[in-house]
Amino acid sequence: MKNTFLALAALILVVACGKEENHGDANVHIEGNIKGFKKGRLFIKKYNDTAFVNIDTITIDGASEFESHVKLDSPQMLYLVIDRVSTESVDQELPFFAEPGTIKIATSKDEFFAKAKITGSKNQKVYEEFKTIKTKFVNDKLDLTKLSFDAGKDVKKLDSIDVQLEQLLKRRYLHTANFALNHANMEVGPFIALSEIAEDINLKYLDTIQKSMTPAVAKSMYGKMLTKVIAERKKAEAAPAE
Repeated sequence: MKNTFLALAALILVVACGKEENHGDANVHIEGNIKGFKKGRLFIKKYNDTAFVNIDTITIDGASEFESHVKLDSPQMLYLVIDRVSTESVDQELPFFAEPGTIKIATSKDEFFAKAKITGSKNQKVYEEFKTIKTKFVNDKLDLTKLSFDAGKDVKKLDSIDVQLEQLLKRRYLHTANFALNHANMEVGPFIALSEIAEDINLKYLDTIQKSMTPAVAKSMYGKMLTKVIAERKKAEAAPAE
């Protein structure tokens, strides 16, 4: 009996070690289910500088569940890309804010982006809050654009709409900067600043966000990128005009 127990314990240890070796030093476990997707491939991708690079490929053949193990030096935006083999759909990239731990993704083949539910990431939860705010501004802009189209050649109306569009843009930038500032203790804060306003907003707002980052966030990928962007903008704005 003792020998049997020892053999079983050894087998469990071997299996556990095998799993650890297979996953290497991965610190992010991604698991999910794509309803209706039975055959094809999935890719986990990320932006590396300006290149869109693949970090994992998953083959789906018969089951809609999938999982992936990746290593990230700090939380960042990843993209789950679906290859439906034969389709004309452009709904094929699902961004999600990955961080160490287990992240679960539930969606469907036909509404890959629209129906996605992502859990397990604090940064993702905050990013979804931001997207709700962003959607409102996008919808308001579409409404004003429609009014501009309907105004035809009415100069007075067109001038009024242009003023409203400019004010809307300013409000969007300020709301975005404020949101990033309020979440400067998370990697999603500098990410939003970089992806939404870094090139267009007054430098003082970026400075405030950068100075509000916690030490850990400042050392993260997006924290370092924001610091670099601010330094480059300061240098460019200080340079004499030609």
